[in-house]
Amino acid sequence: MSTEPETTASTPTENTPPADAAPETPKATPPTVEPALDAEVEAEIAAAMAELDAESGAAAPAPAKAKLRGPRVVEGGREHRTGTIVSVGPTDVFIEFGPKELGVIDRQQFKSKDGAEENVPNPGDQLEVVIQRYEAGESLYICVLPGSIQKADWEMLSPGQNVEARVTGVNKGGLELEVAGHRAFMPASQVDLDHVKDLSVFVGEKLECQVQRIDRRGKGNIVLSRREILQSQRAEAAGKLRDALQEGATIEGTVRKVMDFGAFIDIGGVDGLVHISDLSHERVNHGAKNVARFVSEGQKVTVQVLKLDWDANRISLGMKQLQADPFQAAASEVVEGAELTGKVTKIMDFGAFVEVAPGVEGLVHISELDYRRVNQVSDVVQEGEVVQVKVLGVDPQTRKISLSIKALKDAPAQSGGGGRGRGRGRGDRDDRSPEEILKETPQLRRMREQAKKRDKQQNKSGQGGLGDVGGLGMGLGDLKL
Repeated sequence: MSTEPETTASTPTENTPPADAAPETPKATPPTVEPALDAEVEAEIAAAMAELDAESGAAAPAPAKAKLRGPRVVEGGREHRTGTIVSVGPTDVFIEFGPKELGVIDRQQFKSKDGAEENVPNPGDQLEVVIQRYEAGESLYICVLPGSIQKADWEMLSPGQNVEARVTGVNKGGLELEVAGHRAFMPASQVDLDHVKDLSVFVGEKLECQVQRIDRRGKGNIVLSRREILQSQRAEAAGKLRDALQEGATIEGTVRKVMDFGAFIDIGGVDGLVHISDLSHERVNHGAKNVARFVSEGQKVTVQVLKLDWDANRISLGMKQLQADPFQAAASEVVEGAELTGKVTKIMDFGAFVEVAPGVEGLVHISELDYRRVNQVSDVVQEGEVVQVKVLGVDPQTRKISLSIKALKDAPAQSGGGGRGRGRGRGDRDDRSPEEILKETPQLRRMREQAKKRDKQQNKSGQGGLGDVGGLGMGLGDLKL
């Protein structure tokens, strides 16, 4: 039995070109000359491959296989050739590489995923193809388009080949797949363009993959990748989108990533950013958790293209621009003098923002929180608190609304009957309106100038203090500044 494989293998060696005779070389090495274990393993592999070829009938046609004229171009372990289209039929496309050298391509190769035919060649066109195998009975080369998905045969698998594999399970490092009846592995980093938290969603699905590495020793070790295929698909889609996309266009996309400052949306090959200011008419605070209140990763959304900058590779998108304007919807309710109920949405040093209608906010200035002096806004209101406010003014141009909380409170009683001005000391309440405080009068101007002169004299002599301003017998609390 041991001599038969050598006899059958030696017969095609004499008529086969050196390139095809390479797999037969291990049998010529005597075990006594190569005592190393690696040589024995290689010999076993060669014998197993010879048996595999004999069973599949691949060894018989080898002598009849004609070599393609011209230099061989091998990419990813597969032979690429460029030929001339000679016939386009309903099911097959024939291509000629040279005299009496014909190849055939299944017309299904030119169909897209949606079933429509794309870029079908015409007779006379030049086309690059990948030689898959040679059919000696019909004297035809079976060809496929570069990058096309083929039914994976264990004997035909080679690095760089695109195949369809079924996901059978998940392990710590990535996905377990089945291709050509053999187990394969795909690292987690090669599953998608972005990190996938839960790989179990792919179990049971068929994925378009690229063979990265194949080792036929033992049960076989196949490493697949999907990332490069997705990158090439995105690059192709981005090229088409760049020519068609315009500012102001409304398109659909998928949320790819939620960030502190907004969300990245995949609009078909390229990513655009929806900033938090364009996410909703409601106030969206900085932070991924706040952004996640409006969108989630994987969600389908409709966006408007606000700005295109292909040089900087930046696309600005908006979602609130496609939503109804809440400011206009609440125009009949939010009017000057109206008393409304709202929720405090944000506290600032200068006041508090209160939402008086869905997506409509107004500002309560710190001076309108209470009649008493307020040092910190949080001393009067807290974020999330529901308060009663009065609308002081509405500016449709700037979309600003001025609110007041103290306007709905009772003003404190006057103390001591001292009137406005001189009878009031530092501890007395100042119940004047802002307009009265800022109103300029001749008396106020004279008092201010006298106070400045007195301060200069005191600074030069080092005498006096701020308690007695300008020798007028009054304190700073009596000045209407």
